[in-house]
Amino acid sequence: MEKLFKLKEHGTDVRTEIMAGITIFMTMAYILAVNPGILSASGMDSGAVFTATALASAIGCACMAFFANLPFALSAGMGLNAYFAYTVVIGMGYSWEMALTAVFAEGLLFIILSVTNVREAIFNAIPGTLKIGVSVGIGLFICFIGLQNAHICVDGSTLVTMFSFSGSLRDGTFNSEGITVLLALIGILLTAYLVIHQIKGNLLIGILATWALGIICQLVGLYVPNPDAGFYSLIPSGIIAAPASLAPTFFKMDFSVIGTVNFFVVMFSFLFVDIFDTLGTLIGCASKAEMLDEEGHLPGIKGALLADAVATTVGAGLGTSTVTTFVESTSGIAEGGRTGLTALTTGAFFVLSLFFSPIFLTVPSFATAPALIIVGFMMMQQVVKLDWFDMIEAIPAFIAIMAMPFLYSISEGISLGIISYVILHLLSGKTNKISPLMYVLAVVFILKYIML
Repeated sequence: MEKLFKLKEHGTDVRTEIMAGITIFMTMAYILAVNPGILSASGMDSGAVFTATALASAIGCACMAFFANLPFALSAGMGLNAYFAYTVVIGMGYSWEMALTAVFAEGLLFIILSVTNVREAIFNAIPGTLKIGVSVGIGLFICFIGLQNAHICVDGSTLVTMFSFSGSLRDGTFNSEGITVLLALIGILLTAYLVIHQIKGNLLIGILATWALGIICQLVGLYVPNPDAGFYSLIPSGIIAAPASLAPTFFKMDFSVIGTVNFFVVMFSFLFVDIFDTLGTLIGCASKAEMLDEEGHLPGIKGALLADAVATTVGAGLGTSTVTTFVESTSGIAEGGRTGLTALTTGAFFVLSLFFSPIFLTVPSFATAPALIIVGFMMMQQVVKLDWFDMIEAIPAFIAIMAMPFLYSISEGISLGIISYVILHLLSGKTNKISPLMYVLAVVFILKYIML
């Protein structure tokens, strides 16, 4: 392990890396349940998608471990899977086979961009202040995801509002939804206590303890499953189950559409979002782990980007939407994960999930939400590195920070941050701080908003 991953050099050990890998898996295991549900809306076989998602995630994590030796995990990206099913297939009327072909082609193009250093150049061109802003914005974004997953934050007349316990008592949903919100709040305090006292494995312990409290509530009748409303039993229905066949989705692509205008529009839409979602996640995770060098560069980024590209290409062949680096990787970094052993551990658990799916698919979102919220707090700590009195630097960073949670998109935060950075520096006459590539990116982003 030491020879493979240089553990001592990174100030870590096998136990820490494995705990970090398990924590990441627990915070992102929801993708195994969510991705089949979303992609099945396009007509794909949900069982095959489950298997494809687990295998593509495992391959992606292994690539990250061996190509880059970084503690980042990969799986089918949220948002990109919804775009695949609801926009490309249901909205535009294309077949899911055509959408898979677009993802496959995007992955191949990604490999070329990664090998030729284009994506690395984009990463390095982003100014340090914007990188801090991206990291903080991702912290708020994943905190918001955690609040939503736990139903603490819900839809309301003010766009978003806090869950109403009195309302759940009146309409009879307290024993399904209300009790899970209460358990999530308890889980946040419990996880916070563990973090404050620097208990090893605090985030993983918080997840398991919150889940255990939920099981106790179900056993005594405080929690009553209601599958029709999306509240399932917290007790696993079994332990071992055979993996579903890949046959319905394996390499089921429609290459006859290549060369059409619509195909290129769909492919470049996948490509654009994937590029900047991945770059934003890498910036946020690397900043949290203090892996960026003095110039704001990430050692090993070429391997990380190549891992992302290979995983996307392989994932499309297996039968799932774009595979990307997951922001939940920060939960493992917060546990002390610093090398590829963390990613490899996460990948191993994705393989195990193929055979122990009844256990992994039972972990409720209210149990993983406290970990995401606490990680959001940890990533917010980066905000003190911004010089708030240097407004020409701080305002674009602030725009990036605010855009990510409010627009629910990492790539939108990067887009608006770069556009505002270039325009404000141009208007202020400080063009010496703008690299040529930043001008190109700003123009590309503006054209994206005009044309897409």
